[in-house]
Amino acid sequence: MMAIQIFGTKKCRDTQKALRYFKERGIPVHFVNIAEKPVSGGELDAVIRSCGIEALIDTAAKDYASVQYLADKRDMLLTHQAVIKTPLVRNGNAATAGIREDIWKSWKK
Repeated sequence: MMAIQIFGTKKCRDTQKALRYFKERGIPVHFVNIAEKPVSGGELDAVIRSCGIEALIDTAAKDYASVQYLADKRDMLLTHQAVIKTPLVRNGNAATAGIREDIWKSWKK
């Protein structure tokens, strides 16, 4: 069985959409509210390895303009988690940022 982890916030519509996607398919998920428990460096690195750091940056986030100048993008994401594109969805070594039903469908049970 898949071990799905979803990182996001309860207010995020895309995170709610991802939770609903897996629930409708009977796939259990472990939800991590990053507003209460920020993404760790290790978790962030695992997602970066899977989908690249640029995919994780939400350029539409209201805080992005004030932190986009930071040279170290990984450090920016760790210290300003409001600019992480959510949901981050992990399935073992595979991960996505944002709504990626096209990829989620390819993950086998």
